[in-house]
Amino acid sequence: MRRMSVLTVLSLIICSLWCAERIETDVELDIMVGQMLMIGFRGMEVNEESLIVQQIKEFHLGGIILFDYDVELGIAERNIENRSQLAELTSQLQSFSLIPLFIAVDQEGGRVARLKERHGFPNFYSAGELGRRNDLSLTHETAAKIAETLQKVNINLNLAPVVDLNTNPENPAIGRLERSFSSRPDSVAFQAEAFIDGLQAGGVLSCIKHFPGHGSAFNDSHYGLTDITNTWSEAELFPYEYLSEKENVRMIMTGHLFHSGFDEEHPATLSHNILNGILREELGFDGVIISDDMNMQAITDYYGMEEAVLLALQAGVDIILFANNMQYDPLISEKLHNYIINLVKDGIISRERISESYERIMRVKEMLEY
Repeated sequence: MRRMSVLTVLSLIICSLWCAERIETDVELDIMVGQMLMIGFRGMEVNEESLIVQQIKEFHLGGIILFDYDVELGIAERNIENRSQLAELTSQLQSFSLIPLFIAVDQEGGRVARLKERHGFPNFYSAGELGRRNDLSLTHETAAKIAETLQKVNINLNLAPVVDLNTNPENPAIGRLERSFSSRPDSVAFQAEAFIDGLQAGGVLSCIKHFPGHGSAFNDSHYGLTDITNTWSEAELFPYEYLSEKENVRMIMTGHLFHSGFDEEHPATLSHNILNGILREELGFDGVIISDDMNMQAITDYYGMEEAVLLALQAGVDIILFANNMQYDPLISEKLHNYIINLVKDGIISRERISESYERIMRVKEMLEY
């Protein structure tokens, strides 16, 4: 797979679907849109009859995100029970997809870890602890061990490391959880680079987050508006500027962060000024931009699903993430896919815009070994 070009992969899939007499619409567009979706679901196991499997096959979903805790139900039961169960689940999910799936988790270390000791997995240092130890070889070694752990259960994408600066240690989403390496931009950049290299050495992709910087905030975007207008500083861009030049930094996650100096109306995830103007044009990043969870209240308190998705597409997001955990909709894949298809058919979003995202995504997927 990794040596096939984007066009070769797409051509082979379209041919296989035509031969199976499965298409009634524009297959190429269906596939490209599907690859832009990363979805969460409920279940410890899947088979041919599972709804998520049907959605992978019908809507060509590009990614799955896994959790150990169901937020809406308030129970520690979602996708992860133990090593053997998780390895079987991920293997089955992957077997039903014509294009390799991104199978993603947040396995940062410390308190943010979906694969926990109670599931039979090792604990790892938090970013905060690694930053205090200030030993890049230890950071690399820790990330390599995380990657080894993930690879054994067929997880190929770690939504880490965090490159937010620890400028507000009382920040409930970052500082208090020990998710930041340091308050110093150079230390964050160098630690993150070592972490990313360690993940890559273990065969796992990384995604740095949360652009343009969550560390100075006084609240958590999971639970409402996060305004960084008066707390954010230019230094928070340094890790992104430094890392975006590295060949193995292929994915950046947005933060649902409002900064009126950059955009008077929309948070970063929905802002063309921030994603296209700053991240693409100023910093020169040409990799995959993935949204933070679109179910977070920083989005849902102010936007309906359709408006938020449209703005994200217009802003330049390549992968739209619905963790489907804070609020659960078993049909979210179908709703998103059909809505985006109709945006293209109605001329609101151009086909070229969808194709650009698809090509970026496939360039990253060509790094996966299957």
